[in-house]
Amino acid sequence: MIFLRSLAFAIAFYGWTAILSLGCIWVLFLPRAVLVRVITWYLDTVTFLERTLLGLTYEVRGLEHRPQGAYIVAAKHQSAWETMKLHRLFGDPAVVLKRELTRIPLWCYYATKAEMIAIDRDGMTKAMVALIADARRAAAAGRPIVIFPQGTRTAPGSTAPYHGGVGLLYTSLGLPILPVALNAGMFWPRRRFIKRPGTITVELLPLIMPGLTRKQVMAELEDRLEAATDRLVTAVGGPAARPDKVATAPRSAADAHGENTPACG
Repeated sequence: MIFLRSLAFAIAFYGWTAILSLGCIWVLFLPRAVLVRVITWYLDTVTFLERTLLGLTYEVRGLEHRPQGAYIVAAKHQSAWETMKLHRLFGDPAVVLKRELTRIPLWCYYATKAEMIAIDRDGMTKAMVALIADARRAAAAGRPIVIFPQGTRTAPGSTAPYHGGVGLLYTSLGLPILPVALNAGMFWPRRRFIKRPGTITVELLPLIMPGLTRKQVMAELEDRLEAATDRLVTAVGGPAARPDKVATAPRSAADAHGENTPACG
């Protein structure tokens, strides 16, 4: 049954995405705000497909931590799921992505029009200079800047180093960091065809305010994000990346009071 539901979703998702990619080319010639509205509508249709074909929904905790204006979103990256949902959750974010993605035919034009931040991971010095310049422009426009600190999808229960790009953004721009933990990889595994029904949890953690050194903020971010992610993953039966710390991981305010803030899913 799960296989058939996953197959139905794959056909619907890729077919619908291809149709829209071709049918919405005209949007590329209009103001960027029109594209943002189209992206929002498209993501809502994907959520509908997830709910009806996969039986997959999601909830968001900690929305009270989301500030106004520009800030840095440092999110765990376990699957392709959050690359779509973070757009929906943060409105019109400037997402930091690897430059190879901007070479995908047709999709590259939409990414450019949406003013995503592409970095060349082979030329790190120039890449970091370009990252800061692009992020400054996004921040000046009041847009959140989304970055995956580990730079790649990391399966639940596994570890990967945190790269310094997020720390560089933090110290260079003087913006707060909003850590985002999730357990999407338990339902939408990386590089797997099968998708599991259930409810993905996304948790926005308290802000890390400006003022720390780059070394301090990287340590603080990793500790908070890994602890919260392990808590969310183990809550649905998954493995912890740091099992020795799960028992002592601080609970969110929502957990402590039994309150969650749901998002449409």
